[in-house]
Amino acid sequence: MPDRSRWTARVAVTVLAACSPLAAAGVGSAEPFFRDQTAVDASEFGPLCTPDDSAAGTPDEASLEELSGLVSVGGLLYAVGDSGSDRAVAVMDGNCAVQRWLPLPADPYDVEDVASGPDGRLWLADTGDNGRRRDTVALIAMDRDTGAGELHRLTYPDGPHDAETVLVQRDGTPLIVTKEVFGAGNVYRPVGGVAVGDLASPGPTPLEKVGTLDVSETNGADDATTGSGTTAPALHSTMFTGGAVSADGTVAAVRSYSDVFLFSAPDGDLAAAFAAGPVVRAHVPEQPQGESVAFTENGDLLIASEAREGPVPPIQVLPGAVSRVQEHARAQTVADEVSAQSPGTLWGIGIAAVVVLATILGFAVRRRAR
Repeated sequence: MPDRSRWTARVAVTVLAACSPLAAAGVGSAEPFFRDQTAVDASEFGPLCTPDDSAAGTPDEASLEELSGLVSVGGLLYAVGDSGSDRAVAVMDGNCAVQRWLPLPADPYDVEDVASGPDGRLWLADTGDNGRRRDTVALIAMDRDTGAGELHRLTYPDGPHDAETVLVQRDGTPLIVTKEVFGAGNVYRPVGGVAVGDLASPGPTPLEKVGTLDVSETNGADDATTGSGTTAPALHSTMFTGGAVSADGTVAAVRSYSDVFLFSAPDGDLAAAFAAGPVVRAHVPEQPQGESVAFTENGDLLIASEAREGPVPPIQVLPGAVSRVQEHARAQTVADEVSAQSPGTLWGIGIAAVVVLATILGFAVRRRAR
């Protein structure tokens, strides 16, 4: 084939490949062709610091070797272990050195996560139930300075669940996301959206199911094997082990053993954000058993892990996570508005591309015939 014809064929293939997704969008499509979530590689995380309780000592039945819940607020880190090591909260400085311990104000069954409420108190999720036999679960309120607080029992509407994730919306409504071995997690809140400050003590307050969290639907079942951890790879992405909400309440994070899923909630409605799906998926670096996630007040993302009989692993940080989600969400909103206002634009571009392609090919055929 002459050089000109070879060049022409290459151009044709390039044009066709570039324009295929545009034509495929179709007339009236409200879904832009680039509507994919952002993927963050594990290499973007870096070590922040390693929890160290050597100076403060460790009370009985408390340990950072089983670190399961983490909060960053007021320049301090608050961390708690799970069953058997959850009788006190560690207060750490910015270098992860434990300054003191706050004994829980109520005897827990199995604390699995911790969140910060709009009143500034900590809310510990005593929701662990591996055997799925508890009649009630609980949220335990704790003053960050004194450790004072109280127990608030909760009941599921459909029987026991194991849950390791609690998030408190900016309006104070708590959400509990269950940990399922297979399938989507279930999302519950107090009936009517009662805020944490209005929960009965000791209760119980009934919960209602307000949605599901299904990351396999947005990411594809085959992609669930990506990541690290100690659980069977096929289960990594769907077993939720911790949650967090940004300081302004517009971004939520839910983690599994292999990934952190980040959701945009500009209006603060986390259940709606879960239904819309994650806008950023961050693969986590290797951890023995990652169960903690938190946001710093400047928008960085923190993840932590249990030790699993080894040394306590460092807390890892992903800088600028909140701004990344917000920028992605803004770009997607603009794209959706453009697509909705000009429903025929993409189809028109696709037709034009086909016309151009036909012209190029026709020119090449005529040239060769000469």
